[in-house]
Amino acid sequence: MHIVTPATGTAAGTPAGALHIMNAVKSFGANRAVDGVSFVAEAGKITGLIGPNGAGKTTLFNAIAGEGPIDSGSIELDAVHLEKLKPHRIFSTGLARTFQIPRPFARMTVLENVMLVPEEQAGEKFWNSWVQPGLVARQERANLDKARSIIEFCGLTPVERQLAGSISGGQQKLVELARALMADPKIILLDEPGAGVNPALLDTIVDRIVALNKQGITFLIIEHNMDLVMSLCDHIVVMATGKVIAEGNAASILADTRVVDAYLGGAHA
Repeated sequence: MHIVTPATGTAAGTPAGALHIMNAVKSFGANRAVDGVSFVAEAGKITGLIGPNGAGKTTLFNAIAGEGPIDSGSIELDAVHLEKLKPHRIFSTGLARTFQIPRPFARMTVLENVMLVPEEQAGEKFWNSWVQPGLVARQERANLDKARSIIEFCGLTPVERQLAGSISGGQQKLVELARALMADPKIILLDEPGAGVNPALLDTIVDRIVALNKQGITFLIIEHNMDLVMSLCDHIVVMATGKVIAEGNAASILADTRVVDAYLGGAHA
């Protein structure tokens, strides 16, 4: 089933969704949480971002999404500079993210959470209900059909009428993925999609990531589950103490002594 319609290329004819991080720095007082980080999440690929606790991974994610702008350096999505944009503007460029701890609107249903995503809907202006009722109705029907298709794709149809705060943490992570898909993103940033998720739901999440990547969506994933990272990711970036210490494919990362030292030698930011 085809669920999303991400942009298929840039003006130069290359795949869309390439994220370039160049010499990114983010400090909190004297602590450089992100210290000159540079790497590329290649368009159409799944890139893993790993490292011990305190390595700066989530700080970097927040900076990419505009929730804590970098102090210096640059962040580009398909040559569009993101480092000075507000989160809603970054979202409009085709970048969506999820959170380690899901943030659904707990007192709204799963369906309502997903339906909230589309921007600039005619129904947001109350007078359109009188001036352009046909347009409002068509948009609402199209959004409803799209939301239900995505909810089905994510395996959430049985709970679509339940309050988002009442479903399991794993299901809430799928709700976040569904909300991201409503925006037809080029790239999705996933912050620990496997954390606290039971094995059956984790298999569902992994299957959905693979299926979406085959449709052309780029992924950048923070994850501590090494089996998941090594089996899922095309390219892996390793951070420790705010810096990139290694990157490559799964085999090269597993063989890199710097990575072993970072995890077992007590490297922490």
